[in-house]
Amino acid sequence: MEKLTKFITDERTGITYELQGDYYIPCLKLPDEEQVEIGVWGMRHLEYIKHHRKEFYTSLVLDCKLKRYLADINKQAEEMFDTLISQYKATEDITEQLKEDKQMEWVAHMNNIRQKVTEIVNSELIYN
Repeated sequence: MEKLTKFITDERTGITYELQGDYYIPCLKLPDEEQVEIGVWGMRHLEYIKHHRKEFYTSLVLDCKLKRYLADINKQAEEMFDTLISQYKATEDITEQLKEDKQMEWVAHMNNIRQKVTEIVNSELIYN
């Protein structure tokens, strides 16, 4: 019986195949993606697209664009969050003076604002 070679390369395509049992399986590897930080907003969006937009998720993975896309979503969400917090603070007259004079009232207002803004960012960017 003839012994099969562990690796073979197709000269037309340049793809290398590895012997696995009785079959040759292509040795394919995705290129390395750029290393970027993905924050909480990006991770939330990742979970959303994994479960609700599977085709989009798969195309990002196969095109090696997932991490860059999630980092961009995270950046947009952080900017939107910070901008909206500032706007709500100005609209509702939440000042540093209030923080010094009535800390618990300030905390209650800020928690309320953060909750509103989180819902807006989630609906506009993360779960959309």
